Amino acid sequence: MTRQAFLARLREGLRGLPAQTVADVISDYEAHFADGAAEGRSEAEVAAALGNPDRLARELRAESSLNRWRDERSPSSAAAAVFAVLGLGALDILILLPILMSVAATIFAFFVVAVVMFFVGAFALAAGPFTDPPGGPGAAILVGIGVMSGSASAGAILTIITIGLINALVWYGRLHYRLLKPALEA
Repeated sequence: MTRQAFLARLREGLRGLPAQTVADVISDYEAHFADGAAEGRSEAEVAAALGNPDRLARELRAESSLNRWRDERSPSSAAAAVFAVLGLGALDILILLPILMSVAATIFAFFVVAVVMFFVGAFALAAGPFTDPPGGPGAAILVGIGVMSGSASAGAILTIITIGLINALVWYGRLHYRLLKPALEA
């Protein structure tokens, strides 16, 4: 494989990453080709030593997503990290994806319940003084405040659980990659 073909396939595999990241990666691999040429190696030898550019692109995309999650801790970076880890192994998609989808659906359902309960508490707080609830308006205000604070606490706990699960998935992906790396390079 020629230098241009290798770099074109690598660039195509990195499409969608930030332009600066792609430029840095391509620059690094161009340096590998320049160093190989300085040592008297052919472009085909250097390309063979570097490996499959498609596999390199998948690994670099996964690493970039994991680094983004470590730096940003946002929902979009979490999703990118999850899908990057899943993209490393097709078999994992068959095993891990159903489990992840059920866990994600359960957490999402609990988040929806927490939001709904927050609004129920807000309604009880706002409507309590104008209705005749059992225990009087003071009890309705206290119930509203209690339900709102309980749902806010549940949302915070769910957020902590979600971050923990994403960190566990990132750990699993790193472990999985470390275990597969020698087999992929052989």
